[in-house]
Amino acid sequence: MRAAVLFVSPHLDDARRLSEMLSSWLDLDQVAGLRQARAQLVERRYHVIVTAGVLLDGSWRDVLELAREMAPGTEVILTDPVADASLWAEALNLGAYDLLVQPFDEAEVRRILSNACSRGAPQMSARPVL
Repeated sequence: MRAAVLFVSPHLDDARRLSEMLSSWLDLDQVAGLRQARAQLVERRYHVIVTAGVLLDGSWRDVLELAREMAPGTEVILTDPVADASLWAEALNLGAYDLLVQPFDEAEVRRILSNACSRGAPQMSARPVL
């Protein structure tokens, strides 16, 4: 089974770049924001969620909370172009797996996602029946 990653970001160029880097060994789905991420998590289980720091309808903190609620065991990775040590520390302290700095370095992306995918086992959550 190929690993599945959900990329939550309104930036299509970032999604395209990640897809080019990773398509040979994982499935990458992209949604623009928090509401779409919620809908996607109802439809599919993911090993990892990668989220931009700022979304049109929320933030990475909201995605982290959404993952806890709907996808227990799924690792969350934050990506941000202005990633610094304080953001990295905050993200880790709140439960994120790691931080990817932009622009993306392919070797670093592959290393972090490979490690996160090996830890993040998709699990069925107790979701309400819609």
